[in-house]
Amino acid sequence: MKSRLPWLLLPLGVLAADYLSKLMVLRTLAEHQSMAVIPGCFNLTLGFNSGAIFGSLQGAPRGLRTLLFTLAGLAALGYFGWEFLRAGTPRRQRIALGLILGGILGNGLDRLQHGAVVDFLDVYVRDLNLGFTRIQEWHYWTFNLADSAIVCGAVLLGLALLKAAPAEKP
Repeated sequence: MKSRLPWLLLPLGVLAADYLSKLMVLRTLAEHQSMAVIPGCFNLTLGFNSGAIFGSLQGAPRGLRTLLFTLAGLAALGYFGWEFLRAGTPRRQRIALGLILGGILGNGLDRLQHGAVVDFLDVYVRDLNLGFTRIQEWHYWTFNLADSAIVCGAVLLGLALLKAAPAEKP
């Protein structure tokens, strides 16, 4: 177990980066306020997501959401934490799991502090001519660093598991 303890810096680093980025945005912007970073495609826009992925379950009763998110969060922390610290976990999978754990911790901390997840990364496209088509407006859901870590970790975990899978014999 001792040799795996330094690995805890990865999820803790993700948690710290997520927490500090949200703290900066909370001190700078009011809810729904935007600040252009790259005009025409990227803003910082403060929002609070009391639901799950892409805002689903926002209309559910608060008690039900709290129960579901608490159980899901604890289950995810337990499973991914076990896999992360397990002796035989390969390095690539451990990196992926560390990103996922850090993201889970970041969004879980938000729910404890604010009752909702703090989102602020706002990616969009306005009036883009691609030659074969023109995009007048496209807007992605607002997200945060924890969300990004979870998605990147999930993609890396999938790739690591595919690479580790034994090749099928014809």
